Amino acid sequence: MSFKAAAIQMCSGVDPKTNADAMERLVREAAAQGAVYVQTPEMTGAIQKDRDVLRAGLKDEKGDIIVLTAAKLARELGIYVHVGSTAIARPDGKIANRGFLFAPDGERICTYDKIHMFDVDLDNGESWRESSAYEPGKEARVAELPLATFGFAICYDVRFPSLFRTEAVAGAQVLTVPAAFTKQTGEAHWEVLLRARAIENGAFLIAAAQGGVHEDGRETFGHSIIIDPWGNVLAVAGGAGEEIIFAEIDPSAVAAARGKIPNLKNARDFNLDTVRGGAAAGGGVQ
Repeated sequence: MSFKAAAIQMCSGVDPKTNADAMERLVREAAAQGAVYVQTPEMTGAIQKDRDVLRAGLKDEKGDIIVLTAAKLARELGIYVHVGSTAIARPDGKIANRGFLFAPDGERICTYDKIHMFDVDLDNGESWRESSAYEPGKEARVAELPLATFGFAICYDVRFPSLFRTEAVAGAQVLTVPAAFTKQTGEAHWEVLLRARAIENGAFLIAAAQGGVHEDGRETFGHSIIIDPWGNVLAVAGGAGEEIIFAEIDPSAVAAARGKIPNLKNARDFNLDTVRGGAAAGGGVQ
């Protein structure tokens, strides 16, 4: 059976309570329009460049306002609420960039910690070192729900196709990539990467994004998107500000796409052989 999914675009600020209130308002609106699965962006709880301020306000799962609000909403509205991610204090004193999925009874189904850290140096001096604050996750995850089987990723993970292939082979029919893509990388690669992950795995893909200029001065790309297993864009948001996009997700379309192009079944193991060429061009033979 098909179901209605929603991706919520936000422009989270530095205050978790304010962001939790915005999330609650948007999730309620999505549910009122019939969504039974609702996804929020990466770092729903706060976009905060100042790592010291971020650390000072961190809570563990039991005390985090985003986690508590999402569980309450899932239970009250009778829907699946997927918090794309929020910063969580780990017992070892480190920080996790952690996503949460809650069931319609409010119980936590699973979590996912972002595996790949955004450590990059871009044009115009833009530089990020996510690993200086966050501890990378070590486990990929899929969740078998009555709706469909979901696979999890967060933002920069999208550049690592093997993660998505592993989840698809394990049965994932819906791939999720909540994100806070920078404007620069989003303009270059956002849609093409996401469509590629959907196409090569014959899966739906849902990516709720942060979008706009944030309180800390950061600018994110927005354009939250939902893509079908054939690579068609079913819904896409604008580049900035709050927005909710919706799409009908029919798991039978996954089987149909994979039946037409069964590349998950057709993959083969292979060896790699490296050879060296001859003399450099123009060098001649001595």
